[in-house]
Amino acid sequence: MARTLIRDLKSAVGKEVTIKGWVDVRRDQGKLIFFDIRDRSGKVQAVVLPKSPALDVAKDAGLEYAVEVKGKVNARPEKNVNAKVLNGDIELEVAEVTVLGKAEPLPFDMSADGFNLDLTTELDHRALTLRHPRLQAIFKVSAVIIDSFREFMKSQDFFEFQAPSIAPATAEGGAEVFQVQYFDKKAYLSQSPQLYKQIVMTAFERAFSVNKVFRAEPSATTRHLTEIVMLDAEMGFIDSWTDVRDMAEATVRYILTQVGTKCSAELEFLGATLPTMIDKTPTYSLKEAFEKLGIPEDKDLNPEQERALCEVVKKETGSDFVFVWGYPTKKKPFYVYPHPENPEVNEGVDLLCRGVEWLSGGRRINDYEQLMKHVNEWQMDPKKIEMFLEAFRYGVPPEGGFAFGAERMTMQILGLKNIREAAMFPRDMHRIDHPLSALD
Repeated sequence: MARTLIRDLKSAVGKEVTIKGWVDVRRDQGKLIFFDIRDRSGKVQAVVLPKSPALDVAKDAGLEYAVEVKGKVNARPEKNVNAKVLNGDIELEVAEVTVLGKAEPLPFDMSADGFNLDLTTELDHRALTLRHPRLQAIFKVSAVIIDSFREFMKSQDFFEFQAPSIAPATAEGGAEVFQVQYFDKKAYLSQSPQLYKQIVMTAFERAFSVNKVFRAEPSATTRHLTEIVMLDAEMGFIDSWTDVRDMAEATVRYILTQVGTKCSAELEFLGATLPTMIDKTPTYSLKEAFEKLGIPEDKDLNPEQERALCEVVKKETGSDFVFVWGYPTKKKPFYVYPHPENPEVNEGVDLLCRGVEWLSGGRRINDYEQLMKHVNEWQMDPKKIEMFLEAFRYGVPPEGGFAFGAERMTMQILGLKNIREAAMFPRDMHRIDHPLSALD
């Protein structure tokens, strides 16, 4: 008999079916054994009656056993109907149970109500805790965020490419990179697909990528990881950095709409509310941002100031988002475009949401001579970025782009306290699957 997915059992009332899944819950009530069986599509209650031929096998089937169950789908008595859950109006009368994979006794409570682990324990047992509905809800939302970014980029005629993870030079500059031994040469794990997406843009005009990137930041904060998923986009023939801002805003608006539509059950289960994006997201220069906070201007907003700015904007406009642009040119990478009227600041822009940076982007330098001037001022080695520079010798239009961190977006949308909760297998300066101390 062909397998039936649990979500499709409602259409099989009165019929014999075969399902396959895991034992999610087991309840022994007198001579009856009740199971909640889950598969990728949902859960259903199954009951083993005292005279069922499945009784002997069912007595030994524990939590997380992988099983094949054959039985008849019955409508529940009206008094037992639970309209709040999938299949709350049916149950499976079990005729046969086959154990496909045994499970050892669980090291902790995995029930929906009893699961209350500290983050370290949750990560140490990630291979098991991924089965919990809370974690599955988080990563379903994360998947929709990434898929929605890809969908919107394609709808706007962006070309998808995959950037390499090993690079001869760093796009951002600085020392916070992972150096690797590449045969007999030195290379680096990519901090960003920035240089490659600009190259691809010069051929395809609009380009985007979904890439893993690596940051050797010696930071153990709740919002930093050493390996993240970056959602990058680059576009040519822009008139202003505001074109980049507007495309980024439209992208976020689409992602939020898709998450709200496709993940309504997950949002409700996690008690999360989507951030509010009003018709036009407030935009301030860095100078205006400090003025709004009533504090002296500095070279950047620190985390506390980002939170304060978002609170002020939320109170004044109702928006959970705010764009900030016009950062000191020397504090940004060599390719960021200086403002023509005041070259001391650039046309880079960040998007903040609920006190945390979601996006960084802006207009880039497209003139080869100006770019080379910055390469020298930033003390870059032109030989290491020769492929990048070659593209700009042959007619590059005004252009710009932006990038999101998928884990940070997930964290903020769901109101998670730590970005490690939003990474399926997080890497930080203390952990690679397990604490680094355990690997010594």
